[in-house]
Amino acid sequence: MLSKNEIVAALKQLIDPQRVLSEPEDIVTYSYDGTPHLTGAPAAIVHPVNTQEISNLVKWAYENEVPVVPRGSGTGLSGGSVPIQGGIVLSTVRMDRILEIDEENLTLLAEPGVITGNLAAEAAKRGLFYPPDPGSMKISTIGGNVVENSGGLRCLKYGVTEDYVLGLEVVLPDGEIFWTGSKSKKDVAGYNLKKLLVSSEGTLGIVTKVLLRLIPPPAATKTLLAFFPDMVSAGRAVAGIIAGKIIPCTLEFLDHVTINCVEDYSQIGLPRESGGLLLIQTDGHPAQVDEEAEKIRTICIEHGATEVRVAQTPEEGEKLAQARRMALASLARRKPTTILEDATVPRSKVPEMLAFIEQVRDKYQLEIGTFGHAGDGNLHPTCLTDERDTEEMERVEQAFDEIFKKAIQLGGTVTGEHGVGCVKSKYLPMMVGETGIKVMRRIKQIFDPTGVLNPGKIFFDEKKEETVSA
Repeated sequence: MLSKNEIVAALKQLIDPQRVLSEPEDIVTYSYDGTPHLTGAPAAIVHPVNTQEISNLVKWAYENEVPVVPRGSGTGLSGGSVPIQGGIVLSTVRMDRILEIDEENLTLLAEPGVITGNLAAEAAKRGLFYPPDPGSMKISTIGGNVVENSGGLRCLKYGVTEDYVLGLEVVLPDGEIFWTGSKSKKDVAGYNLKKLLVSSEGTLGIVTKVLLRLIPPPAATKTLLAFFPDMVSAGRAVAGIIAGKIIPCTLEFLDHVTINCVEDYSQIGLPRESGGLLLIQTDGHPAQVDEEAEKIRTICIEHGATEVRVAQTPEEGEKLAQARRMALASLARRKPTTILEDATVPRSKVPEMLAFIEQVRDKYQLEIGTFGHAGDGNLHPTCLTDERDTEEMERVEQAFDEIFKKAIQLGGTVTGEHGVGCVKSKYLPMMVGETGIKVMRRIKQIFDPTGVLNPGKIFFDEKKEETVSA
């Protein structure tokens, strides 16, 4: 591999030298993402402003076998944008334009650096709706959402990012540029490369444009907050709601630990004695919304809810929803290190999985608060710890090892929306089997024969598990 000075000098020949960063403070800033206790040291950081610049940069890196790590806002939680093998961090945040909103075809074309919340807001100004709403949507970029296939609070009813991606412009590892997909509602021409690239975690290509599907917004929304004596009762209520042929747009939960952290942080009047909380939102035609809200309230009471609060106005609904949206920030205030994990099980297995997480918490004497998407079985057990405490961190790793294996045993997955990255790569073979890994490696080899694009992600390599600096 070339030296750091050689890499920096070459990059400054390819783009404006002011958009090539290599000072120590820059290296530190781009050495991590949202994943705790994981760092890597790039030789340089580049900020291209168009597709051709990315093509030129990637082609040079390909020819010189220099690793390239694509990065958006760096909010990832599986190490996907950490440069664990050094090389170049390629940031797309300066490619932040919405290029088109097509109201006839209900589509939006954007560059990868557009903040997802801003994108949704621009669509709303035209009376249109972009449903995916990952928890990081106020700071994460649409390019990152695409390659991680982000979910969010509304995905039970509306689906995840891939359900709204119609087309992609992509720079391949050798610098070639190609487009996949179209504005057409129906398109089955050839292999579905668009679907393959979504959730590829930046290992197959770099997304430079995203064509998204928009929909009309719901006419009305109603929010409920239901409190239960324990999470088992809350889980049964979730099953009752779905069995009642109701699909809310949001069906979220907080456990006892998280409820108390939220109340410590925000003091919004949550009952501290509650064992569990459900945040439920139904949307659609006003008459349907009122009918569904009343049915949901009744089902919750029948399953042991001690209290059900029903918002009477959108403003009141937003206030109730704050309890869920504040979960991570509230938990993070408790200890120096917050490890937010991501395990998903079939919806019917949520109560069993929650009970298992509590057993693991007690077994390893850890503080774990759990919240997440009850409607789709996506759980976020969050350990409050201190990464400076080596002994406790070992217990944390053992605890999550058991949690992930249990999720697989219950027919679930080790990640519902955060991605594999390098944090969960050792669990992937348990999910897809040896043959599945072979097929994935062949796909990677076809796209990226020299392995320069986001190396060390998805596929586990014991020899390169430790951080590598440039």
